Amino acid sequence: MTDNLDVTGGRRGGGPPDEFAGYDDLPAVERGDRDDSPGAPRFDGDVSALPDRACWALQNLLTRRFISGDRQPQLWSWVAEYQDPLRVRLSELDLRLRIVDELEVAFVEQAGYESRWGRRILKREAIHTYDAILALHLAKYLRASRDEQVLITREEIHELFAGVTNTIDRDLALFDKRIEHAIDKMDELEFLRKQRDDPDTFTVSPAISAVMTASVITDLQKQFEQFIGSGETGDDAASETLETSAADRDEDDDDEGDDW
Repeated sequence: MTDNLDVTGGRRGGGPPDEFAGYDDLPAVERGDRDDSPGAPRFDGDVSALPDRACWALQNLLTRRFISGDRQPQLWSWVAEYQDPLRVRLSELDLRLRIVDELEVAFVEQAGYESRWGRRILKREAIHTYDAILALHLAKYLRASRDEQVLITREEIHELFAGVTNTIDRDLALFDKRIEHAIDKMDELEFLRKQRDDPDTFTVSPAISAVMTASVITDLQKQFEQFIGSGETGDDAASETLETSAADRDEDDDDEGDDW
């Protein structure tokens, strides 16, 4: 009588399990590599050498202040996947691609060198003294926090300026107005995001840690100390600048498009 196999693959009766000896004779299965060839033309006259997703990632890098894995996960995945060809394309425009993997943030910055033929792609956006002070405090506040999501209230933001009001700006109504303008600017730059159920509570975007590098924070800290020592109110103090994309920002930066 022939022994039957049990569910574990061994023979009933205690015999050793059968082994299939023909693995080497099985047909090989081709591994599917990423297809980096361009797809069908997106429009009449399309001669792009990049896949559609790389093209869309490039377009968004040039028109957004930054791409966040938290808010634009699809775009972030494409930037991460095609970062090498994207660096090449951006370098042709004198731009650098900055990717901070631990924060899942990507943005472009202008490369600096002297040439009468070169043209600046990114425009410089002025941020005034109180904007710069708030950006500095938010970056330090975020780095000091260990929470995955960092929240800050409007009242706490005003308290960050305690060192300014005591020495410089004694018109409290005007002082509060300047702080509110700075909050609006950080919201516009997407460094602060209002909570839907509480407009006086904000999420601090991790992107500020990517954009506000250690050297930028050091420079702003020095300028802040000079500002405190000068006794200026912020109206006459020199404005700081922040590089942003030349194109206007989309109305809704969380919208990644229906056809992607």
